[in-house]
Amino acid sequence: MEKINITLTLVLFSMFTFAQTADKSDWVAGVPDACTSITVGKLATADGSVITSHTDDSHRTRSWIDIVPPEKHKKGAVVPMYKRVKNDSLAMPAYGHKHIGDIPQVAETYGYINTAYPSLNTKQLGIGESTFGGRNELQSDEGLIDCQRLCRLMLERETTARGAIRLAGELLKEYGWNDYGEALTIADKNEVWHFEVVGPGKGKVGAVWVAQRVPDDHVSVNVNASTIKEIDLENKDYFMASENIFQVATSNGWYNPEEESFRFCYAYAPHSRTSFASRRREWRVFDLLAPSLKLDPNAENFPFSVKPDTLVTLEKLISVFKDYYQDTPFDMRKTLTVTDENGKTVISPLASPHMPYDANKLFKINGGWGWLGERTIARWYTMYATIIQLRNWLPDEIGGVEWLAMDNVASSIYVPVYGSVTDLPGQYKTPGRVNGYTLNSAWWIFNRLGTLAAQRWGDMHKDVDAVWEPLQLEFIREQKEIDAEALKLYKKKKLQETIEFLNNYSNKQGEKVMNEAIRLGDFLWTKYDEKF
Repeated sequence: MEKINITLTLVLFSMFTFAQTADKSDWVAGVPDACTSITVGKLATADGSVITSHTDDSHRTRSWIDIVPPEKHKKGAVVPMYKRVKNDSLAMPAYGHKHIGDIPQVAETYGYINTAYPSLNTKQLGIGESTFGGRNELQSDEGLIDCQRLCRLMLERETTARGAIRLAGELLKEYGWNDYGEALTIADKNEVWHFEVVGPGKGKVGAVWVAQRVPDDHVSVNVNASTIKEIDLENKDYFMASENIFQVATSNGWYNPEEESFRFCYAYAPHSRTSFASRRREWRVFDLLAPSLKLDPNAENFPFSVKPDTLVTLEKLISVFKDYYQDTPFDMRKTLTVTDENGKTVISPLASPHMPYDANKLFKINGGWGWLGERTIARWYTMYATIIQLRNWLPDEIGGVEWLAMDNVASSIYVPVYGSVTDLPGQYKTPGRVNGYTLNSAWWIFNRLGTLAAQRWGDMHKDVDAVWEPLQLEFIREQKEIDAEALKLYKKKKLQETIEFLNNYSNKQGEKVMNEAIRLGDFLWTKYDEKF
């Protein structure tokens, strides 16, 4: 913990010379090239859980993860508010966090898993995230709250998705939003909502926001584009919005009620609907989960949510997050072919869907995103990824589970981290980007493996899958057993023993996959020496 605190001090206080305006240094070609979030209602999952998720795809976001415990606060305590600013003075590009003000703290806060975007609290409230940008003129430096801080405030103070959305509305009205357009996918053990928010305009305090509930038997997705269109605020069971949602749009000429129906995405983030980096991912998620719809991969818009063809299992969702358009016309390897020993044209084993952008230029890769190719779901610059299960038939200490993967999901594995854990293995808490390469960092352990596997993907990914796939199934299949053991302790009113049991289990699996990833990386390097 001391190492983290020292690093945080450097990151926080070395940044005061930077401008306050919200940062875009993590964007590519002027648009956010960031995160994927898939949500699933409780009647659409195979086990009845509610699911939200997140891939933190970033060229700067912090890699370490720790646990913030529940706390009681003295009267007059405050929550410091920070703004993300780029920091290029460390080992790798990173974010600094500039202190810009404080807001009052509440008397008691819930504990939570402190990922870069805080993700799951001890009361089965989970959050995913995806940046969509929106109109530049809406961003205001007068606000105190950005996306990461809003996630923290929601998880510290609320137990339900609706409560978190109402809290966000109150806090943003009083203290203001200073970020660009963001989508948060907010779930509790009964339902999941998408919350989209933009700033109020230059020099103003406040926010414009809308929230739409995903039907219980549907799946939905957000991938760097606003997806909420028509809204019906009379239907309070499915929609919520800020009081100014129509006024800001009409006063700026972005919506004329006499000529058109109101669609949030076109009023506040129209450019987010033009990028294939987003639209094609929307199509791919829906096509994998509901292929019977036969959606058009070139369409500009898709439904806000769809009913999956079959109930969604955890295995299926993991396979979606590992996807890179394989077996479709949008696979970026399709032109990187060789002739095999039988005279057949095949994709070269050296061809990789996880090439850095410079390699796209070298190999003349072109796709829906121009020379950037296709923006796949699995991504080589993922920092971490979560799939959060929330289960209303279990106590909160057992019901909330964050399946956590580090680095590129296509070459990684999800580990179950229960929402009540009190600690994580040291490697998860060790900064990676700010200090540089070290196998004491969980992110670097998996980054090393993923980067290596990408060099001869056609062969190496088979070796990686041969290890991860059976182990992933083992984790999933033993979940019921672990839940049952924990529930026995819980029913005996042994709460501390319950938490300790789950903490030890999650930590044991985390240690196991890190050791295996190191061994697997060494194996690949040895087996394929001189072949990449």
